[in-house]
Amino acid sequence: MRRAKRALPPVAVVLVLALGVPLAGCGSESGARGDGVSAGKEKGVDMQEAAEQSDAMLDAVLEGIDPDVQWAHGPTTTRACGVTRRRAVMTVVSPERRQTFLDRAENFWRKNGYRIKAVNKDEKFPAVYAVTRSGFGVSVSFRGKGQAFLEADTPCVKESKVAAPTAEPNGPAYENVYPLPRPNVRSDFWSGDQG
Repeated sequence: MRRAKRALPPVAVVLVLALGVPLAGCGSESGARGDGVSAGKEKGVDMQEAAEQSDAMLDAVLEGIDPDVQWAHGPTTTRACGVTRRRAVMTVVSPERRQTFLDRAENFWRKNGYRIKAVNKDEKFPAVYAVTRSGFGVSVSFRGKGQAFLEADTPCVKESKVAAPTAEPNGPAYENVYPLPRPNVRSDFWSGDQG
């Protein structure tokens, strides 16, 4: 007797991709580091596929931050065997709300099985860094003028061309604009009186 297949909800797909697909940093040809974590280029996964998984992780954490913030794509960079995807938050986040913003990202990651690697409690430039079981590194950090940035670094994967992200920003796309403008969207919750 055959069982009917059910489609997974989008968040479940993101979690399976982020946590269940074995990937990790560059290592030996066999992919073993000796500590139970895969460390080589996994067969079948290339830079484009890993970049798409990074996009899904960034999209998921942004969806987990409530109330919503407006964001735009930052630059994509590639290295010998990996990719970094970025999102820039265009909503003004006041100094009083920055820790709340970081806490929401950190809580989302903890609930979804990410391991928190470091928390920077700097008053001006706080940040949270996490890693998935499959070797993706993700972070949220506040930088110049209090702008929040989200980044996802892939583990080492097979080299390939990498296309631009396909997710539509929830505000202006700022295509071919670098550097991106500073935060310019006000929020009753996130922006406060300062910002």
